[in-house]
Amino acid sequence: MKTVTIYTDGACSGNPGPGGWGAILEFNGVEKELSGSEANTTNNRMELTGVIRALQALKEPCIVELYSDSKYVLDALQKGWAVGWRKRGWIKSDKKPALNPDLWEELLRLTEIHEMHYHWVKGHASNPKNNRCDELAVAASRR
Repeated sequence: MKTVTIYTDGACSGNPGPGGWGAILEFNGVEKELSGSEANTTNNRMELTGVIRALQALKEPCIVELYSDSKYVLDALQKGWAVGWRKRGWIKSDKKPALNPDLWEELLRLTEIHEMHYHWVKGHASNPKNNRCDELAVAASRR
């Protein structure tokens, strides 16, 4: 399987408000940038959408090194929370409804196709690729 490195970020002006997401996919030294926006959304929806759109861009199963500054996304995937929410009909362990089940359903479907490796990076810090994803997301949110 090919190894693809993906960086993603989401942004929202107001929560809810206009939002954007950005992603960078790297394979064999080649980078591809993706971005998009929604008129009325939340930051968490944009974080999820960035990962979803990046994974949807892959044309075959891959080993994915995913870098994100979103603990919401990474913890729910790495720690199995999202799988648990799905098993309980999108109810969290505290009996409250899980937010964004439509996006989580698609993200879980996509992560089952690939061999996923998760990496947290500090947002707005010293990671140039994460910073570029933030620029893409913010620019998209302003369109």
